[in-house]
Amino acid sequence: MLGGDLGAAGGAPRPRGAAAALADRVAALQASAAGADGAILVTVASSGNVTGLELDERSLGLGAPGLATEILRTIRRAQSALAERVADAVEATVGTETETGKAVLDSFTQRFPSQPDEPAAPVMPARAPFPSFSTTPSLPHQAPGGGHEGGRDSRAR
Repeated sequence: MLGGDLGAAGGAPRPRGAAAALADRVAALQASAAGADGAILVTVASSGNVTGLELDERSLGLGAPGLATEILRTIRRAQSALAERVADAVEATVGTETETGKAVLDSFTQRFPSQPDEPAAPVMPARAPFPSFSTTPSLPHQAPGGGHEGGRDSRAR
């Protein structure tokens, strides 16, 4: 039945509460963000999961590491926008001063904090290249017969 839940007594309909209205609004929310001057567009669902990713031809010019970094940055911006939309939904339904409103807002702001302007360079240093190993042995070849090939100490004779 639209607009009501079945009550416990006799199956009589009762009006839906503000918390149920908030849950419905939050479940239907989506947020999008663009990155790399519009070359990347990411859409996230109310869970924060990515539901859409669009890449423009310009995004290929970023190279693989740059593209990956910019996609992740754009996902975080979309999730942050989602938290802002949840705040609007809380304000319109249960209010930000209620326990329910505070709990919902805290949940989303902890999972998806607002994204300040990020530095152009990564915070962590780039991963060092994998070392290459030489196939030339570092020790000269030793001829057998030095007295230790049996595994016994020479003093034990």
